[in-house]
Amino acid sequence: MPCATHLTTVTSIPDTKQRVALPRRLAVLSFCADTITKAPAMPYNWTTAPTAPIQELHLWPHQSLPARGMAAFVLTTFTLLLIPTLPLLGTRLLWWLLPFILLAVWGVYFALQHNYRTRQITEVLTLSGDTARLIRTNPKGDTQAWECNRYWTQVTKYEKDGPVPHYVTLKGMGREVEIGAFLSEDERIALYDELNRALRR
Repeated sequence: MPCATHLTTVTSIPDTKQRVALPRRLAVLSFCADTITKAPAMPYNWTTAPTAPIQELHLWPHQSLPARGMAAFVLTTFTLLLIPTLPLLGTRLLWWLLPFILLAVWGVYFALQHNYRTRQITEVLTLSGDTARLIRTNPKGDTQAWECNRYWTQVTKYEKDGPVPHYVTLKGMGREVEIGAFLSEDERIALYDELNRALRR
């Protein structure tokens, strides 16, 4: 099974009730329309123009829960765990339960922090006149690099035979390295097409 090397307005209505309810309905409809029509941004970005002599592509994993969201989630968890203990205020039983509550909150925080840290990955692909260079920065800060003549670089997509569906790799100089393996399946398909176009320019 091929597997690449990991990189080194409201109109007024007479009825008062309708006049109050209509804006709310419009607000809900507007929110739903925005949610449907606004596609989420891709977790990769070409930082240069397509016609620029040097092109640079940045890729990063999805971060569905940013740092602020994580803090809010932990605080909400702590609050929800405390609510059942309110009748126990002033009793010894509360002090017996408190360490277990704190332990549960710490466990949630630790799991979220670990997931956040492990997704601190960036990949930067640079295409210059005759060189293709890929640099990957891992969660611990170490980097891995791959470089090849761009005219010899091959973009391959393994639809079923890779670690993930539509697994995209770059091949050249006797090495095959993965790129954007952390992206979603549709994003990897789009990435494959974009890389082929970019390398042919």
